[in-house]
Amino acid sequence: MAKLLRLTGKELGKALEKLGFTLHHQTGSHQVYKHQDGRVTTIPVHAGEEIGPGLLLKIIKKDLGLMREEFEKLL
Repeated sequence: MAKLLRLTGKELGKALEKLGFTLHHQTGSHQVYKHQDGRVTTIPVHAGEEIGPGLLLKIIKKDLGLMREEFEKLL
C-alpha cells in the first residue's frame, strides 16, 4: 500500500469543505467541522505542521466514514 499523503490542517480543512462539511467553530488552534448528516471532526491547525499519519487515518476512517482510497481521490 502506498504511503498516506501528508497534509497540513489547512489543506485538510479544504478537503472537508469539498465533502460538504462546514467550519462550526474554532477553539485555539483546533477547528471543528460539522456535516448536515451529523458527522463531526476536529482538526489541529498548527502553522507549518503536517497532521500525523495516525491522526489523519483516524479522521478519514472514523470521523468521515471513508476508505483511504476514496479520500485520496478527492484531493
